[in-house]
Amino acid sequence: MPEAANGAEAPLLEVNNIEVIYNHVILVLKGVSLSVPKGGIVALLGANGAGKTTTLKAISNLLRAERGEVTKGNIEFKGDEIQALTPNELVRRGCIQVMEGRHCFEHLSVEENLLTGAFTRSDGARAVRDHLDLVYTYFPRLKERRTSQAGYTSGGEQQMTAIGRALMSKPDMILLDEPSMGLAPQLVEEIFQIVKQLNEQQGVSLLLAEQNTNVALKYATYGYILETGRVVLDGEAQALRENEDVKEFYLGIGGEGRKSFRDVKHYKRRKRWLA
Repeated sequence: MPEAANGAEAPLLEVNNIEVIYNHVILVLKGVSLSVPKGGIVALLGANGAGKTTTLKAISNLLRAERGEVTKGNIEFKGDEIQALTPNELVRRGCIQVMEGRHCFEHLSVEENLLTGAFTRSDGARAVRDHLDLVYTYFPRLKERRTSQAGYTSGGEQQMTAIGRALMSKPDMILLDEPSMGLAPQLVEEIFQIVKQLNEQQGVSLLLAEQNTNVALKYATYGYILETGRVVLDGEAQALRENEDVKEFYLGIGGEGRKSFRDVKHYKRRKRWLA
């Protein structure tokens, strides 16, 4: 488990041995445990279908909308169990999810999208406007496009809008789901660099679900790897980057160099960590 910044503080988020079932019959997560320290960036890694998005939705309490439920274990945020909270209540407590797929209100302008992120706040219009200016300092491109209809902006700009909208709620933690999906590598690096700045300068903690293991481990401090709804490996990001199994099956490189898709597809995985 990752340590808190001062070595003694309790984790900001703690997921304890949860099980998730959809439609009362489909078991998706099987005993998943993880923690995120205050001020940390933790990566949740794995292939498509491994359970990353389900884990985030279990934390943000969005499972119910998809007929899913946490049937075992518990989830704590700031030391309190949160399973009974609504998503809105959880946002007010400081935890918000940025959904996979760059969800924006396409008919609204970029700025109108950002302002919807402040709907749970009660500190006044001036404070919201000041925070909007802060968001624009991290995303200057959004300031340039603030009057543009969000549906006509680029994929990268829509992803920035989604993250910026989450920031408008003044979160302590962001659950960020597949931010690199469908974006060019240069844009992915730009967005991850901004995320790192937000973490370092604003103290926002992040739990990052990502298929792009290489870029995720570059910016995270700790990581968990999911396969078929279970955590099969976890550790410091640097250690995971140097792990031979991770390099071979998630980073696409091994002792003989980068493998082709065909090689990976037909290679029998050894899973030394499960032996």
